[in-house]
Amino acid sequence: MPQPSADTVSQPSYAREPSRAREGARGVFGNGTAHSRDQHRCLAAAYDQVTLPRLAAAGVGPGWRCLEVGAGGGSIARWLADRVAPGGSVLATDLDPRDLLPGPGLEVAALDVARTPLPEEAYDLVVARLVLQHVPSRDTVLHKLVRALKPGGLLQIDEIDASYEPPLLTPDPRAEALYLRFLEAKTAALRAAGGDPCWARKAPAAMRAAGLTALDVHLHIGVRHAQDPGLGLQLNHTRNLRDRLKEQGMTDDDLDRVRDLMRDPSFRAASSVFYSVQGRRPAEERP
Repeated sequence: MPQPSADTVSQPSYAREPSRAREGARGVFGNGTAHSRDQHRCLAAAYDQVTLPRLAAAGVGPGWRCLEVGAGGGSIARWLADRVAPGGSVLATDLDPRDLLPGPGLEVAALDVARTPLPEEAYDLVVARLVLQHVPSRDTVLHKLVRALKPGGLLQIDEIDASYEPPLLTPDPRAEALYLRFLEAKTAALRAAGGDPCWARKAPAAMRAAGLTALDVHLHIGVRHAQDPGLGLQLNHTRNLRDRLKEQGMTDDDLDRVRDLMRDPSFRAASSVFYSVQGRRPAEERP
């Protein structure tokens, strides 16, 4: 377990940038909109129940220095800031941090993690949820996150594998086919932007290859229904990704109909598989 320190760590230049990071490519999901705020709400409601207990069980506590990459709406960062007080600190970063608010022990910064150097051996914890699947240079970024850890530090990567999320109960075969077509269009849109919606299953091996040890893998799957925040996230994507979905052949009428389907109280679908993977940087590394 890392030994939290109260020593001052000089903040990198990006921590003083007030607005958006200079990005090489536009992110698939933007921030600063009603759609983004709804997406962050759904993400927190769907996945904080997995992410936060994992961090708590790993021993995150007072004095820890933490970095969150792709902090989105900040639910993880706010929890961490409470957890590491007194004496700890949290740096919450995002490509566009407009949906993040600083607070006691919580600093906010714009960061393009694919392009910007990180301080090395600076953090007791680095956490990234639903980030690396969207970054084409994900293996390079993963090694960068590992180097940012202090010896003995903890990396938690949470991702979804979207290859399995079939409809289970639909009114008729046409509705089932429509939902499947929506999922296929979304996967194609993410791949067209350089993403890998199935990367989660590769995360454990990638983290081991990056030099982490004591790997711990947790999988979570659920059932989506009209009141489920995971299905709320799918509804959000029909609007948030509208233009990208239309590029993949969906029409506005298709999107209206798939929204109606997901609001049907009888509708059921499997969720994607949520992977939460932890690993530690060795306390003593081989030369």
